[in-house]
Amino acid sequence: MPLAVESVSVHWSELADGRLMLRFKVAGCASLVIPSFKGRGRADDLWKATCFELFLYDGEGRYREFNFSPSGQWAAWRFSGYRTEREDWEPLAVPEITHDHGANLFALTAFIAAAELEGAQMAAISAVLIEEDGRRPSYWALAHGKAEPDFHEPACFRIALPPRSAA
Repeated sequence: MPLAVESVSVHWSELADGRLMLRFKVAGCASLVIPSFKGRGRADDLWKATCFELFLYDGEGRYREFNFSPSGQWAAWRFSGYRTEREDWEPLAVPEITHDHGANLFALTAFIAAAELEGAQMAAISAVLIEEDGRRPSYWALAHGKAEPDFHEPACFRIALPPRSAA
């Protein structure tokens, strides 16, 4: 159970400049632990701190995972099946990450190339939130397929994507 976090929402937009914008909003963020800026670039284990995620599933068992941290760091992998054969994924463009923080609302905005959606049939959005009290993280997703949160679980892929063709 979260200490103060009330809700997590996501706004998803494809922009005219060819980017996909994901804006994650956390309401009730008074105790949210926000990683400090560590420079832009790839990093591992971002999910061990406050982190926001996008999963893209191809309909045949393969999927890609993107992690976005308030630290400015990101990660991207592809999997050949459920948690199998993980490989680093080189995004079409380096993700851009910004965030804003107010008294009750935290917003992280991540931009990736909208072309990353090609071949994806389903998507999942999730967040790992750490709060100051030292409790275990809270895990946020549209759905959890099991009693314990597992964002890789196929039941989590709930956003149907329209077919895309290469430009």
